[in-house]
This record gives sequence, structure tokens and C-alpha cells, in this order.
Amino acid sequence: MRILVLGGTVFLSREVAAAAVDRGHEVVCACRGESGAVPAGAELVRWDWSEEPPAALADPGAGAGFDAVVQVGRLPGVVARAVALLPDAHHLFVSSVSAYADDASPAGPGQGVLHPALHQDLDLAEHPAAYGPMKVACEEVVRAGAARATVVRPGLIVGPGDPTGRFTYWAERLAAAGAGERVLAPGSPEDVVQVIDVRDLAAWIVALAERGTTGTYDAVGEPVRIADLLAAAGTAAELVWVDAEFLAAHGVEPWAGPESLPLWLPRPAYDGMLAHDPTPAIDAGLALRPLAETFADTAAWLGAEPGAVVTGLSRDREGEVLAEWAAAAGPGSGRVPEARA
Repeated sequence: MRILVLGGTVFLSREVAAAAVDRGHEVVCACRGESGAVPAGAELVRWDWSEEPPAALADPGAGAGFDAVVQVGRLPGVVARAVALLPDAHHLFVSSVSAYADDASPAGPGQGVLHPALHQDLDLAEHPAAYGPMKVACEEVVRAGAARATVVRPGLIVGPGDPTGRFTYWAERLAAAGAGERVLAPGSPEDVVQVIDVRDLAAWIVALAERGTTGTYDAVGEPVRIADLLAAAGTAAELVWVDAEFLAAHGVEPWAGPESLPLWLPRPAYDGMLAHDPTPAIDAGLALRPLAETFADTAAWLGAEPGAVVTGLSRDREGEVLAEWAAAAGPGSGRVPEARA
């Protein structure tokens, strides 16, 4: 097959291109080429998506025919331009579970009310709430304009190459923790979360293209207790579970950022965001590797990439919160913060 990947230099789009090359396909990556290199064996065609496509893509006489197009975009105008360029190809669009309007209720197979579509290209730095609605608009564009369309809605994508700093925080923190060291853990150990390894998602997207599979899927891993997810890191540390109200009152942010404990989400408002049903995707061929493998490979990648992004509480701030937690309980509580040199 001849596959066009919009992107191909960062995280998921790069992993899709690499998986397609490994499976023997001819792969072209169309992007500015400023965020890194495309995988070995893939061809780079430089294209700023705000501009008209280059002749290498737009001119059929130049061999521009593609069997499949993979997009990981969020701007409806950009997605529409790619669909209009190659309307006869099979378009596989990577959306998000953020397309769902209800984050509180776990969604069953094929269920979930979507945000109203927003057919505007907005800057998320100024309009962060536009992410889900723009993804819905992108889905509509792909379904309306492509001869064949597949929409996958991932949850939290993790693994080697992760640029978000969320899962990498836990991979680094737990890999570095010594036996018995007290590590601040967020919320309740019973909170349900789910992640999907970028390599599993990419391989599945390529398989969907190979089989010509169409439809819409939640591209997610198995829902698990956050205690079980963190235990999969194989750490010998002691996890100290601090309730969400205390964390919020002491300035610890949820989800992501330098003052956050990543993967922590306020409950019950976000009970459903990381609790989608993976069964339809698994039935369609999605294969999920063990969480322990994802943790180990991510930690190894972090060790080999000194510039890798890791965001979350600093060790000093983590120690302060643990001390505040112990002090709030008073003598005899058993909440003893970790000793520090």
C-alpha cells in the first residue's frame, strides 16, 4: 500500500509511519519537517498545512495516488484540505475521547453524546475548551468528504516518545524510587484510569488501513484501578494515597503541568473520561501489551533521552505535600513523611 501520514515526526504520527514501513508499505510523511526526522524508510514531503499542497502530493502525474491517509490533526480546515486533496483514499482520522461531552459517565460500546461540532480553526492556547468540539468537526469533515473513513478516539496515549510529560512522570518517579521510599499518590487507589501504548495504537491503525476497516472506535486500553496501573511499574516504593480534596486545597493540580500529579482527575466529574469500553476495538484487532512493558520501555527511553519531557511535582514539593498531609492528621496518624537529607 501507499500511505500518506500527515505528520510523521512526533509521537503517534511518527509511530504510525514507522509501523507502516516495518510492514512493507510505501510511506510518505507530509509536514514541515521541523519537529524531528521521519522514520528510516519513509519519504518526507515538506508541506506547511496552512499553504497549498506541493506538486508531489497534488499532481497525479507525479505519482501522488495514495491508498490510505492518516491524520492526527485537530483543525477542521487542515483536515478538510487533506480530504479534498485525496477524496478517493481511505482516510483514518485520529480523534479523541475528548469528543464526548460527558466526562462523568463511562461510555459503553458506541455510546456517548458528542460535543457540538466547531468548524473553526482556533488556537488552543487561547481557546482550550475548543479541542473536543474541533475534533468532532474534523470527524464530520472526514466522513462527509472521504470515500472511506475510519475514526479512532484514543484516550491517554503513552509510551516511549511521549511529549506530554504525564505518563513519563510516573515512569521516571517510580523507576527512581528506592525500596520503601514514600511516593505521593493521588486520590483513591480505586479510581479507574486507562492508557494505551502508542505502539499498539499505531500498529492497529496500520492494520485498519490494510484491511480497509471503516467505522468509529474508542481506541483505549483496559480500564484499571490507578493502584494497579502504578503497581505495574514494578516499584518497591510505598505509595501514599492522599485524597483529592487535600491535594486541591494545597495547590496540587490534576492531570498535567509542573504543579500537578499526572493522571489524577477530579471525581466524580471525570469518572468516565478514562473508563471507556475497549471491547469493540479489541474485536477489530487492537492488541494491547502489558502495562509493565510500557512502563519499562518508557523508563528506558527516558534514560536514553535527556531532553525528554517530564512534568509534575518536583521532589521537593512532593515532600512538602507529604509533610503537610502528615501534619494535618496529627500525632499517631501513621502519616510519616519520607525523611530527606
